[in-house]
Amino acid sequence: MTGRPYSARYVGSLVADFHRNLLYGGILLYPPSVRSPRGKLRVLCEAAPLAFVAEQAGGAASDRVRRIMEIAPTGLHDRTPLVLGSTEDVRECEQFIQGRHPALTSERRSPSGG
Repeated sequence: MTGRPYSARYVGSLVADFHRNLLYGGILLYPPSVRSPRGKLRVLCEAAPLAFVAEQAGGAASDRVRRIMEIAPTGLHDRTPLVLGSTEDVRECEQFIQGRHPALTSERRSPSGG
């Protein structure tokens, strides 16, 4: 985490977007959608190879709950959501998605709601 504010970028190519994150930092989110509730990226040929590179570079890759490298596919075209970036950014994203982030829990406890 650099302390700089985040901005959104989208090249449209998974590898190009990931390459930019490797060079400049940030987080890549490829969440599930209504049309693809299990995610759009294939575990074996998209998510796992990028997860391997991210982890070798000192980062992390998650399906929002567990490491991508821990997923044992049962089929050739199994799909997954993907959160890819620095270890800190991925963990923080997981906390937000799971409703466990301190900013969310303190907001829920506040009687005025913020």
